[in-house]
Amino acid sequence: MDRLEAMRVFARIVERRSFTQAAQDTGVPRSTVTTVIRDMESRLGVRLLQRTTRTVTPTLDGEAYYRRCLAILADVEDAEGAFRGAQPQGLLRVDVQGTLARHFLMPSLPDFFARHPGIELTMSESDRWIDPVHEGVDCVLRYGQLPDSDLVARRVAVLERLTCAAPAYLERFGTPSGLDALDGHRVVGLRSLTTAHLAALDFVVEGAVRSIQLPATLSVTGPESYLKGLQLGLGLAQVPRFHVEDDLASGRLVEILGDTPPPSAPVSLVYPRSRQLSPRVRAFLDWAAQAFASRVRAARPETSP
Repeated sequence: MDRLEAMRVFARIVERRSFTQAAQDTGVPRSTVTTVIRDMESRLGVRLLQRTTRTVTPTLDGEAYYRRCLAILADVEDAEGAFRGAQPQGLLRVDVQGTLARHFLMPSLPDFFARHPGIELTMSESDRWIDPVHEGVDCVLRYGQLPDSDLVARRVAVLERLTCAAPAYLERFGTPSGLDALDGHRVVGLRSLTTAHLAALDFVVEGAVRSIQLPATLSVTGPESYLKGLQLGLGLAQVPRFHVEDDLASGRLVEILGDTPPPSAPVSLVYPRSRQLSPRVRAFLDWAAQAFASRVRAARPETSP
């Protein structure tokens, strides 16, 4: 194995914290990965990785060498790309929030592959917050406020949200005329995967956010189950407008408390700050931003001049 390929293998071990997972990602036998690292440490005269029974972490020398490897690999990829007509190539791993991907990204994927036929895209779905480096993905698509981290977040959309309910629920509990009329009402609860916290209903009142906690008939952790509970009349809920457009148009759901809507929520593409972006990651980020922008523009109601 040449030195560039050895650097790729080493970088993947650092990112995945595992020899086995790095071997799977790079398509190199596990035994070869072990040999590559042993030879690399022997050649450099330093220990690069600290191994335990459960994980692999870089030493201080290993962390410094990892960053140099990323810079070298990115330079090589850019240089070769210039001679290929700057066509991005290779495997791209992204992790997405599934509802967003199906509504905003999937319809435009044929355009992405037509522009970049050399890219192979692997798309995993999850709603929990993940570290893209440790999970072995190039970037992450997430909805809502992001936790503090060293990652770069590129905002691609801000989505309108609304409070709504099924007609059957409103027939049973009544339609609240304002926030002070919410006593006695119930919600479909959305519970955080990481903290198990049950989200409150948030309303914008004269520029400030007012939070109200109501009892939950049902609490779930996924957006599709959350929407289903709402459609079944199990409680009030706050959702992005794009997710319920068809239900509102058909009358299956009804918007309520429109004078005090929930705050809008951002959609972000998140990727590591320390890594020089490869051409294929840059291509995906730019395309995804365009896909969101075009879908959001198309969803806006026309206004008269």
